[in-house]
This record gives sequence, C-alpha cells and structure tokens, in this order.
Amino acid sequence: MTTPTARPARTGRRSEAPAHRTAAAASGERRPASPTPPARRVLRVLAIVACLPYIALKVTWIGGGRIGIPDGSALLDHPTAMAVGNSLTVLADAVVVLLALLLTRPWGLRVRAWLLVLPMWAATGLLAPIMAGYPAQLVVALVTGQDGGSSGPADEPFLDAWVFPVVYGGFIVQGLALGALFALYARDRWGHVWAGRLGELPAGLTGTGVRAGAVAATVLALLPAALTVLWACGSTAGLSPELAARHDADRATVDAVRALFLVLAPLATLLLVTRRPAGLRTRTAMALTWVGSAAVGCWGAYMSLVSLLPLADPGKEPTGLMITAYAGEMITGFLLAGCLAVVLRRRGPAGG
Repeated sequence: MTTPTARPARTGRRSEAPAHRTAAAASGERRPASPTPPARRVLRVLAIVACLPYIALKVTWIGGGRIGIPDGSALLDHPTAMAVGNSLTVLADAVVVLLALLLTRPWGLRVRAWLLVLPMWAATGLLAPIMAGYPAQLVVALVTGQDGGSSGPADEPFLDAWVFPVVYGGFIVQGLALGALFALYARDRWGHVWAGRLGELPAGLTGTGVRAGAVAATVLALLPAALTVLWACGSTAGLSPELAARHDADRATVDAVRALFLVLAPLATLLLVTRRPAGLRTRTAMALTWVGSAAVGCWGAYMSLVSLLPLADPGKEPTGLMITAYAGEMITGFLLAGCLAVVLRRRGPAGG
C-alpha cells in the first residue's frame, strides 16, 4: 500500500486566489467585468449634452421666462397649457438621458426588455421625423429663399429664428447618438434575433394573425398617405381656409417626410411578415419596420394630441379630415409595431 502524496501546487493556487480577492476588497479596488468601450462613452456624453439646451429652454419657460418667445406668439395665449406641455417634454428629454445611461452601463443589460424597448421605440418615433425633416426643410429654404423651420410669419411670430437650429440640432445629435448606442446594445443582447436573411426564418414565425394585422395597417395607411402626398405636392385639399393660405414649401416638406414614413412602414412590415424577398437581411427588414412604425405611430399620436389643444384663432383648427388622418396614422403605427413585437417575441427568449 502506498501513502497518498500531498499536492502542494494545487493547494497553493487555491489559497492564493482568496487572499488576492480579500486584499483587493480590503483596498476598495473593483475591476468591472466589462468596461464601457471609449466609443460608447463618447456617444453617451453626446446624447446627454445634446439634451441640455432643450431642457434649459423648457425649464426657463416653465419658470415664467420668455427667452426665444417673441411678443405676440401663440405660445403665450395659454400659459397653463404651455406649462403642462413644457413639463411633459422636459420629462421626455430626461428619459433620453436615462436611456443613454442604461445603454452603456452593466446594469442596463439586466433591465427587462419591455422597460427599454417601449421608451426607445417612442424616442425613435419622435426623433426620426425631425432628423429627416429638418435638414430637408433647410435645403428647401436655401432653394426657395423662404425661412426654414416654421418660425412663423413676421405678423404672427411663433419662436425666435435661433431657437429652431439650437433645439432641432440637439434632437438630431440625440437621435444619432442614441440610435448608435441602441444598435450596439441590441447587437450584444439580442443579436441572434435578426441573424440571417428573411428566407431563413421559420415558416411558422408569422401566423395568419400577424399577416392580417400588417395588411389592415397597410389599408389604414392609405388615407393619411394619400393626403400627405397631396399636401406635399402643393394641394390644400382637406385643410381649413386659414391653414390652406399658409401652406408653403416648408410645410409641404414636412408632409413629404410624413408621406415617406407612411409608405416605408407598411412596406417594410409586409416584407418582414411574408419573409420576402428571401435574400433581404432580417436586420434590415426589422430596422426599417422599427423606425417606420415608430415614426408613423408616435408622430400621429403627437399630431392627434396637438389637434385637441384649444386655439385662439378657430381658423387654424384642424379639419375633421386632418384629425381623421392623424388618428389613422397613429393606429397604423401601433398596429405595425404590434406585428414587429410578435415577431421579436417569437424569435427571442421571454423577457430577454
């Protein structure tokens, strides 16, 4: 019989590690498992800093200041409604700051999916039309010689001209930085969801209900899409006399961008739920559906809300046809988002 020999090397390794960890803990030293890459830290700073001018303006207005608001502006007609609206928009921009932190901190990976996806979808929907529309307005303004940004006519001012580049420029930076952060975050957490091409998706991924929802949303989009195309082409059909008289190239540009999203969103969703063309990348179809549904749904909801606000001049109130178009736009976006949510839910793990 042989006597078991001791294994000092293994015993030594086992005793050294706890001692090392104990020393590190005693010194307060903490090494993060996965430090935030420098590029993401830069994007986070850009997203947060871009919120500051808008928040500063809104807080000033809530406190009674009038910087950027000229005499005679319609914004001064309803101070209570303005204070409530400004408070809500400050909260919305504060959510952007929270999202920028969530997308770049380790604890953000543990957040339930819907707590991130819902505000991110709403942020996409509110920022994407501005990111596409405001640069287009500036280009049209250069060509036509008109003021771009809807600062209002001289006899009826709305905001000082400098407010729009400051605020909308901030929105564009927010959208670019937040969008890049979300794409990187989603790749790390849910990259498997959009891997491959549409033709490789399982046939049972989108059932009859999802396809029916996409078709219904496409039908609902026809009216608002047709109206926005008409308005973008210079027609004033369906507008009140006052709004028709003020319909110019700047406003037509905004309508053209809305029409673009109203066409893009249903088309991208139909491609996704039918898995055609087979060679199209899944991530492309999902990204277009995400941005399109968000822009249509959130902008339609925003315009529907604005149409309910009281106006000092009844001639500026939206017509019934305009309100119907806004509602149709909103419902279309929400339906398309629902179709996308079902596909994502079936592709990804529960709550992940």
